[in-house]
Amino acid sequence: MDFLSSFLTDFVKQLQSPTLSFLIGGMVIAALGSQLVIPEAICQIIVFMLLIKIGLTGGQAIRNSNLTEMVLPVAFAMALGILIVFIARYTLAKLPKVKTVDAIATGGLFGAVSGSTMAAALTVLDGQNIQYEAWAGALYPFMDIPALVTAIVIANIYLNKKKKASAAGEYLSKQDYLSKQTVAAGDYPDQQDYPSTRQEYLSKQQSADNRVKIWPIVQESLQGPALSAMLLGLALGIFARPESVYKSFYDPAFRGLLSILMVVMGMEAWSRIGELRKVAQWYVVYSLVAPLLHGFIAFGLGMIAHYATGFSLGGVVVLAVIAASSSDISGPPTLRAGIPSANPSAYIGASTAIGTPIAIGVGIPLFLGLAQAIGGG
Repeated sequence: MDFLSSFLTDFVKQLQSPTLSFLIGGMVIAALGSQLVIPEAICQIIVFMLLIKIGLTGGQAIRNSNLTEMVLPVAFAMALGILIVFIARYTLAKLPKVKTVDAIATGGLFGAVSGSTMAAALTVLDGQNIQYEAWAGALYPFMDIPALVTAIVIANIYLNKKKKASAAGEYLSKQDYLSKQTVAAGDYPDQQDYPSTRQEYLSKQQSADNRVKIWPIVQESLQGPALSAMLLGLALGIFARPESVYKSFYDPAFRGLLSILMVVMGMEAWSRIGELRKVAQWYVVYSLVAPLLHGFIAFGLGMIAHYATGFSLGGVVVLAVIAASSSDISGPPTLRAGIPSANPSAYIGASTAIGTPIAIGVGIPLFLGLAQAIGGG
């Protein structure tokens, strides 16, 4: 009973935190028809500063830490990015009126990481004076890239199989036609080149290289604005001495910039709700359940790392929150390029309209409250 009471108290407290309040405020003013507009260029600058600050923090911590402590959390982050895509492939894709390729893209977006959601979680942890590994933010790319790569590879494998099946049907229909019609050889000029077996026909239909190439996907992810900023910060934190600019500029401005971004995200979430009306309603159910399911799986793996290696409970919360998050910056353009046949209204609508608010507004206080209840703090 004490556990439940402590959890509920912490949960309500987190809902009242500045970070979550600004997100809810953005949704409310958008619902009321506010004409407030924050230019996209300003939002891009804010996101860059937030992510480079997180990268600087992680880089400085990695420089001064024992790298063996990171092995298990990094392995879990990579496994989670891949697992989340497969969860969508074999749950969401099986639901009525949901196209498989759209479900896979949705899984890729939910498996990838939201830098703004992670920034919100770190801010809440700092505000509560809860200790976590400073390198926890560096788990970002280890979950983000595997998720996007896995989604694009699985989607292309699925589309290639579908193409083969279609080609097989085309071959059989032509064979059926030839068997039922009396056609002179001269009336069918290409008959001599027509394949004699289905396998031969399928091989002729495939391009010279029909394999999904992994490196271009990884490269595109690494070159995306979110990961580029994060990795730049990591590199500078590890190899340079950025402490003075970090303490005088990036660290003090972090919370204020994040509050602005939360307002923008709240407004965008409300505007995206309309996109979900264009696709199957199962996306609403998925985007309500998936962030918390992914977060609980990550929380469980984080607790294994906690007991096995001393991974902090704050670090467990970070792992759970980034698993609950869905990419809002680098993921959409990567998936648009890698899975062009997928419907952006499905995977972006599900992520931005419902997934992100759930991850921030429910996931952060939920996993933080759970960690505090377990730790007795």
